[in-house]
Amino acid sequence: MDRLSNTVRPYAWGSTTAIPELLGTAPTGEPQAEMWMGAHPGAPSRLTRPAGPGGPGERSLTDVIAAGPERELGPAAVRAFGPRLPFLLKLLAAGAPLSLQVHPDLTQAQEGYADEELRGVPVDAPHRTYKDANHKPELICALTPFDGLCGFRRPAEAADLIAALGVDSLKPYVDLLRARPEDGALREVLTAILTADPDEMAHTVADAATAAERLGGPHAPYAQIAHHYPGDPGVIAAMLLNYVQLQPGEAMFLGAGVPHAYLGGLGVEIMANSDNVLRCGLTPKHVDVPELLRIVRFEATEPGILRPEASPSGEELYETPVDEFRLSRYVLPSGGAPVDLTAATPQILLCTAGAPSAGETVLAPGESVFVPADERVEVAGTGTLFRATVVV
Repeated sequence: MDRLSNTVRPYAWGSTTAIPELLGTAPTGEPQAEMWMGAHPGAPSRLTRPAGPGGPGERSLTDVIAAGPERELGPAAVRAFGPRLPFLLKLLAAGAPLSLQVHPDLTQAQEGYADEELRGVPVDAPHRTYKDANHKPELICALTPFDGLCGFRRPAEAADLIAALGVDSLKPYVDLLRARPEDGALREVLTAILTADPDEMAHTVADAATAAERLGGPHAPYAQIAHHYPGDPGVIAAMLLNYVQLQPGEAMFLGAGVPHAYLGGLGVEIMANSDNVLRCGLTPKHVDVPELLRIVRFEATEPGILRPEASPSGEELYETPVDEFRLSRYVLPSGGAPVDLTAATPQILLCTAGAPSAGETVLAPGESVFVPADERVEVAGTGTLFRATVVV
């Protein structure tokens, strides 16, 4: 197996302290938002091998896999997903709300990517929507208390929340939410919010933020969102969504078409290896309203909180309906017997507490290893390990 050296991304919404505290390093004063573990071309993990194709030295995990896909990933994973690692694992530390966003399903991603390629839109253009032809289901597991938004509320509940603000310019949205059938109400109100006159919406958001701060309670999160994104229509759109608070060890799965945003906290995130994001608000970036409205699933849902299912082996699995990734957790007790994790699929093991060992490699919090398919690996010692792999 290979110890990984991983890149920390300094996005503006990142916490300045959460990842340094986990890693046991001094804060730099700059935001540290995400630490990527995997073979994504944007920031692939690096590893050092004593010998092999290309000679010894540090190489990217992307290059290592490209030099021997079946050796690193296993024949079954290559048949299922092609010659690439199909997931990306992250530590995510939100010090401010992320953009309100949604992801396409596989067919939508393939069609959207092909269309933009045909029209010659550069892949790095700021108005480009589809960076690749893959879908991006994702799972976030809380390491600290973690706040987020996930899926639409029932229109009547959203109407009550917005009406309580007492903002006259929001009354038409309240009336629509109470008068229309569920899917029609959600679609019509989100469309109206995103296409409203920017100056008028900025005044509405300011009035709503003042009222939310005064009311507190269930309105408090929206005052905080508005503090970070003054005047942004996403502040009002966020009130259409379920507010979710995860406790450490709890998780949330985000499938295609489900609007969501992370608001604050530290977690382990895993996703299909894709960059496709359609933004609804809380961002200075491009918002493609027509395409967004085509992708969003306009249906009210309960915010499903996932708790891991324990097995006799000690594995605690976060069950999801996708094959590109499989996330589980091992809480290794003092004096416990070693656990064999050998598998015919590629794995990344991430330590989040204690000092467990994977084979002969002792891991500190925030450290990780890549385990090629069929390589024998036992974990032992005391601590918490997250295990990322695939389903084949």
